[in-house]
Amino acid sequence: MPSLYKTPVTALDGVGEKRAALFEKLGVKTVGDLIEFYPRTYEDWSVTETIENTFDGGLYCIKAVVGMPVTDSRISGGRILSKTVAYDSTGTVQLVFFNNRFISAMLRTGEEYFFYGRISFTPYGKQMVSPMFANSSQGAKIYPVYRQTAGLVTKTIRGCVDRALKMLPEQVNDPIPEQVRKHFDLIDLKQALFSVHFPENREALDAARKRLITEELLVLNLGMRDLKTHSRGISKAKIETDFSAEFEKLLPFELTGAQKRAVADCVADMTQKNTPMNRLVQGDVGSGKTAVAASVCYTVIKNGMQTAFMAPTEILARQHYETFKKLFSNTGVKVDLLVGALRESEKKQVRERLQNGETDLVIGTHAIITEKTVFKNLGLAIADEQHRFGVAQRANLLGKGDNPHLLVMSATPIPRTLGLIIFGDLDISVIDELPPSRKPVKTLLISSEQRGRAYSFIKKEIAEGRQAYIVCPLVEEGELENVASAEEYAAELMLREFSEIPVGLVHGQMKSAEKEAVMEKFAANELSLIVATTVIEVGVDVPNASVMMIENAERFGLSQLHQLRGRVGRGDAPSYCVLVSDNQSDKTGERLKIMCETNDGFKIADEDLKMRGPGDFFGQRQHGLPQLSIADFADSKSLELSQKTADYIMYIYKDLRCDELRLLKAEVDRLFGRGGANSLN
Repeated sequence: MPSLYKTPVTALDGVGEKRAALFEKLGVKTVGDLIEFYPRTYEDWSVTETIENTFDGGLYCIKAVVGMPVTDSRISGGRILSKTVAYDSTGTVQLVFFNNRFISAMLRTGEEYFFYGRISFTPYGKQMVSPMFANSSQGAKIYPVYRQTAGLVTKTIRGCVDRALKMLPEQVNDPIPEQVRKHFDLIDLKQALFSVHFPENREALDAARKRLITEELLVLNLGMRDLKTHSRGISKAKIETDFSAEFEKLLPFELTGAQKRAVADCVADMTQKNTPMNRLVQGDVGSGKTAVAASVCYTVIKNGMQTAFMAPTEILARQHYETFKKLFSNTGVKVDLLVGALRESEKKQVRERLQNGETDLVIGTHAIITEKTVFKNLGLAIADEQHRFGVAQRANLLGKGDNPHLLVMSATPIPRTLGLIIFGDLDISVIDELPPSRKPVKTLLISSEQRGRAYSFIKKEIAEGRQAYIVCPLVEEGELENVASAEEYAAELMLREFSEIPVGLVHGQMKSAEKEAVMEKFAANELSLIVATTVIEVGVDVPNASVMMIENAERFGLSQLHQLRGRVGRGDAPSYCVLVSDNQSDKTGERLKIMCETNDGFKIADEDLKMRGPGDFFGQRQHGLPQLSIADFADSKSLELSQKTADYIMYIYKDLRCDELRLLKAEVDRLFGRGGANSLN
């Protein structure tokens, strides 16, 4: 039998070319795709309520008898209004339908039906408008609800899915071995597929979702582990001696215990293994990741190899360049800068020094990974703010050497269970303590009515020689009503409240050179106040900035707010973050209250994951993971179960490539776009 993933949906009765085109809009091209097109939610008709116990605005399923024939009348626009009344032992409800010419033939007086819809109270009693219904003889059911597109509604999709499931073979090969299923109480695949679409009851649905979610996260987990194990071969970057203790003597401060552990992890990776280091150093804002990177660079350079440090912006690259140059002064380490803004003659000179081995450490942006840049012996590649670089860019950087060591850094704290999957191809070191010099930022939540007081406070800080940021979520006027626009806002501040103070504007639609010119002026204290969008989330270090005010704070995720807040609190003065929001909903208040209660990025990340899911950490698919069909990264219980299942499988079977895991390996290959067989044959 041919694979159902190769069988087009047109093989189903009732699906012609036009309907197939609509399915394709939903990402469904084959019968296999349709079987894995899981419901987005369900209508639970298995739990009914009496008419007496329904409330205005509530969504209910009631079991009632049609008490009178349907009557039709014409209303404006030539539409048909159909009405009838249904009753149970506790009361009556009026049923109203619009433009349904067949309703009188579908609802028979004296027969009992399930009616599912929203109850509204009217002067004439309780009413349901256009409820869905089914004869009670069919039994109470849980009905799937699917993502739809114009011309393709849930009812049609439901029928197509039913026909697709009937095409499954008698025996569906299960990618999860029976021993594993029994150990973790997982039902078999065929049963799960039928029950996730057409569950007999809530218990069957829960069991199906548990099985399918666990499998999807398991396949992803195993795939990331496989990448980690087989991604790169033996490294030619031989690092034999640890120079981290010598580096520490160069520092004017003491490294924290967490920083020392991260350095030790990196050195152990490079000195004790034949394979290259693949490590993520993850730390909260201000935790000292740069010092860790500098220590690792020093050890690699002292072992006779070159290092490359890639930053996401030119201004950040220049800042790191100044920091590293100062750290390595009087050590003999030659540091160079390679960014797009350099003159061609300057770039050429830097590249010549890299190629002949004169330069030990180059710091730059994407200019580092162009074809023109050639290293003599690259031993270590570092990517700062790794989530801002794609997989291809990281691969290009690694391609500059012969399997060099890789260190990636991120200031976006990720909950551990999620990190194990998302960064499954990397070993992880967490810097979970801040240097003593890093002061917590006091965070306040105010309404727009209190904005004047906030302005007065900012003016006071500026009068005392400090600087401030004001952040807006949007750039152009008119995108959303009542939401501050950075351009409009900056102009207003310059003309009114801060007319005597130099104000700068930075937003994403400006050219890089324009943005960096403004930020350089701010860093040099030529501007006292910056009005910006989130482009400053990762940006220049300005220790003199002591206040950040964030307009429409409800429009940002907690992790993003925390990243923005990290722009202040870098100097000696007490620092403040003022969140402005007029959104009074309980959920928004709860979210923003967390920001006022803690400066712990990992606690904030956990809360953000629970409330908003992973999008806030990565933006639109920045994490580069395969698209999931049913699992949710915010479901920590499922993440933990999949992790335990993966651990158990690798303990029992040792190698994903063994014969018992053949089908599971095929699912991994399919999810990661590498082809392979599958279960739906």
